[in-house]
Amino acid sequence: MKALIAMSGGVDSGVAAALTVKAGFEGVGCNMKLFDAAVEKTERSCCSLEDAEDARSIAVKLGMPFYVFNLKDEFKKKVIDTFTSCYFCGMTPNPCIDCNRYLKFGKLLERMRELNCDRIVTGHYARIEKEGDLFVLKKAKDLNKDQSYVLFRMNQELLSHTMFPLGNLTKSEVREIAKEYGFSNANKSESQDICFVLDGDYGKVVEEYTGKKSEPGNFIDCDGNVIGRHEGIIHYTIGQRKGLKIAFGKPVYVCAIRPETNEVVLGDNEDLFTKTVYSTDNNWIAGGEAPDGLRCLAKVRYRMEEKPGTLYNKGDGMLRFVFDDKQRAVTPGQSVVFYDGDKVLGGGTIITRK
Repeated sequence: MKALIAMSGGVDSGVAAALTVKAGFEGVGCNMKLFDAAVEKTERSCCSLEDAEDARSIAVKLGMPFYVFNLKDEFKKKVIDTFTSCYFCGMTPNPCIDCNRYLKFGKLLERMRELNCDRIVTGHYARIEKEGDLFVLKKAKDLNKDQSYVLFRMNQELLSHTMFPLGNLTKSEVREIAKEYGFSNANKSESQDICFVLDGDYGKVVEEYTGKKSEPGNFIDCDGNVIGRHEGIIHYTIGQRKGLKIAFGKPVYVCAIRPETNEVVLGDNEDLFTKTVYSTDNNWIAGGEAPDGLRCLAKVRYRMEEKPGTLYNKGDGMLRFVFDDKQRAVTPGQSVVFYDGDKVLGGGTIITRK
């Protein structure tokens, strides 16, 4: 059996490669080139030249061939362009989910076949198991590192061709394995969540990539009264309190963003809570449509414990999930992901909340 192993240059993918070869697979290492050189300026970027060389050195140590795939055009079209357009639409996107969907699995599945490989291997912390005729995606053993939330778009075809060797390991165990193999990146620091936002200024990145400025507009309260001016909707997200540059004598939060009127709604903390979440562009991992009236768990952020509720599907391409208890700062553009215990059922993109 032959495996195409995605190698970022980090310790996780390096150990995933080592474990794959140890399991008897013929390994083929690969690194994805996503950026122009001008962007590769920080050690916290996961796509730098140094990272590619770290990946190559591990591949050589393991006796594997190594390829660098130039995916800059696909990354810009499928990830960065989507990211920037979402902010101008008043949404807060999750580019890591799009990267997994279109590049780390979509494009790698194509390359897997071109290179006559049988499996894709990545260093994600998640598990794939077979239950009857279906492949299921499950949480990782190390819940602090679990990445199942950003993998909810996987389907039966991808799951049947993918391996996650780190699914039953903790991060500390992974680092120990790297040391045993003598990998130079055994103690390498984690890469940042959004690799092309190097300084945390999302608005700046949006303006630089699009060449467009976000026009200032009105802050309004929940009753529609104008209470100040904002700097452009791309600079705000639901639940934001800091950086509003407006004083009320009490904490206020971004409760809604209205691109059609270029308004940002500010309110109290209690105005951020809701029970009902709507999603579109949904994926059901088992295949077909999500069932109507299903009791399950869901979460609307990566770092959130799943909460119980009921999933409704009226067959119009939209899902509605009603939490038993109100949840804070449900954000359009983010993802709602559904769980049955540690099993990922599917999910979709949040479009509104009520």
